[in-house]
Amino acid sequence: MNELSDLLAPTMAKDHPNLPVLREEGCYYYGLDGKTYLDFTSGIATANTGHRHPKVVEAIKKAADELMHGPSGVIMYESILKLAKELRTVLPAGLDCFFFANSGTEAIEGGIKLAKHVTRRPYVVSFTGCFHGRSLGALSVTTSKAKYRKYLQPNGLTYQVPYASTEGCPKGMDPGKFAADKLEKDLTTLFKHQVTPEEVACMIVEPVLGEGGYVVPPAAWLKKMREICSKHGILLIFDEVQTGFGRTGEWFAAQTFGVTPDIMAIAKGIASGLPLSATVASKELMKQWPLGSHGTTFGGNPIACSAGLATLEVLKEEKLVKNSKAMGAYAREKLLEVKERHAVVGSIRSIGLMIGIEIMDPATGAPDGEGVISILNKCLEKGVLFYLCGNEGEVIRMIPPLTVSQDQINEGIAMLEESIAEYEAERLPGRKLQNV
Repeated sequence: MNELSDLLAPTMAKDHPNLPVLREEGCYYYGLDGKTYLDFTSGIATANTGHRHPKVVEAIKKAADELMHGPSGVIMYESILKLAKELRTVLPAGLDCFFFANSGTEAIEGGIKLAKHVTRRPYVVSFTGCFHGRSLGALSVTTSKAKYRKYLQPNGLTYQVPYASTEGCPKGMDPGKFAADKLEKDLTTLFKHQVTPEEVACMIVEPVLGEGGYVVPPAAWLKKMREICSKHGILLIFDEVQTGFGRTGEWFAAQTFGVTPDIMAIAKGIASGLPLSATVASKELMKQWPLGSHGTTFGGNPIACSAGLATLEVLKEEKLVKNSKAMGAYAREKLLEVKERHAVVGSIRSIGLMIGIEIMDPATGAPDGEGVISILNKCLEKGVLFYLCGNEGEVIRMIPPLTVSQDQINEGIAMLEESIAEYEAERLPGRKLQNV
């Protein structure tokens, strides 16, 4: 397998940990080395129903016996219509019309195009640290890492303002109000000095910062954003590619924070691993997007839509959104205990089963991306997969399938803590290896 990997572009095939596997099931990967690995990555927040859920597998097999390909519009088929109908039952009210595509990036592209077409305005405002994809349109609003934009010169019709932060909040002041006030000041400055609000088509934001470091903003910050957008006729786009389908403990982060955007991009957990996404908006907005102004060959594939229907059934029947909230709270408690025992562990950032564990230099507080890689490699040796995020790779991502049990969380965190303790003993000379 390793010798054949040279046939794949390194930018595709060399991500961490590049583990050769034969099979997946539930919360586990089965490696070519004969070992079983507990998976706390869920395909980067995609296998929310667990790997190869039997109901999803059966739906895929049945669909393949009937239709392999659309394209939607040239023909029409039941699975795409039923999926749109079922998605309306879990999305915020008013988001009831769908353009189906294949990936999160495509859903973002669709959202930006829709906003520009409807408003006839040229500019987009995004937030520093957000990740929205790597195609040139999406890349113009992606700022989680500069290397994604290097040499590519994405279009300049975008402006960035800082993502939510409560750093510097005065003692006694509500952090949510502090963040909301700062957003208002930042946007006021932007509108006075760089672009008028009448020229801005949309603001696009990850309601929880993903690849940029798993930062959970105060609800008041998002509510202030909604207020400002409504005031100026700016459409608000939520990038819920990673936060959707139960990941934050509600169906979508929009419901978690009580803020409804005008347009939403959804993907990842929508079809348990099959390529599918959607740009979602109201019928009122979508009807202003005429035939031919946007299109797709593979989007809304009938097999993927059948998998999406089965995914929604599993999430509802097995109460996985509720489990996400409960297991997320449990994991946070356990990780806060780990933090108390280990100097290299910084903040624990979590909402539902979207959990970030910051690793830092205890002497300076500087982010420790090298430490994260060391810890992840030790975790892999013990039999558990985590992933990483943050501008310097300093945050460990814990994003297990929503089917995860308390016992599996205990097992995975125990292996993580052992790995942290071993790294700490190497990193901090003289520190005793704790029994964990």
